[in-house]
Amino acid sequence: MSKIADQIVRFRESVEPQATLVAVSKTKPNSDLQEAYDAGQRHLGENKIQEMTEKWETLPKDIHWHMIGHTQRNKVKYMAPYVHLIHSVDSPRLAKEVNKQAKKNDRVIDCLLQMHIAEEESKYGFDKAELSEFLKSDAFKSLDNIQIKGLMGMATFTDDKNQVRKEFKTLKALFEEIKTGDVLADRHDFTELSMGMTGDYEIALEEGSTMVRIGSAIFGSRD
Repeated sequence: MSKIADQIVRFRESVEPQATLVAVSKTKPNSDLQEAYDAGQRHLGENKIQEMTEKWETLPKDIHWHMIGHTQRNKVKYMAPYVHLIHSVDSPRLAKEVNKQAKKNDRVIDCLLQMHIAEEESKYGFDKAELSEFLKSDAFKSLDNIQIKGLMGMATFTDDKNQVRKEFKTLKALFEEIKTGDVLADRHDFTELSMGMTGDYEIALEEGSTMVRIGSAIFGSRD
């Protein structure tokens, strides 16, 4: 068994059945992705739409492609025919564009709303007030070709585990507030909480994550 396959098996044993393992394959060659596929991995995450589309065109068609990086509106059309889940819907304008491209492809595209939970300026996402305003808006209610599956957030890149845990707790609490509230229509299957990466996934799982994004620990450091 290859090193990649070994890591796939190890991480799936540690996160399933609580959470879905998304193997983050950005910058990696198709041969590496094929090794993960051969080990049974079907959920792959990318952060660039064009790179993901090139991989989709050549790799097995039963792979579930996750867009986890910041999404530019003018590139949504390239992934709209096939993307499984967009983790990074971080603005009303992006949601509107995803809806538009989904409609063109006669699809309903599953999305996560990205929340800004880190104490860093570089992270994208809604804050709580912006999210509340968006979910109550008529513009949101008109988005018939996207389904909101849940929330995504990235913790501060820090060695302070208490801070990371606090940020994940905040996101989990917001997730539960929305899930048990009445702001979402019944058609939205609000079940996924995507939080946790290679450095903090164990804390994320303890705080209720249903989806973890693991890259370098599986595929090695980024090229």
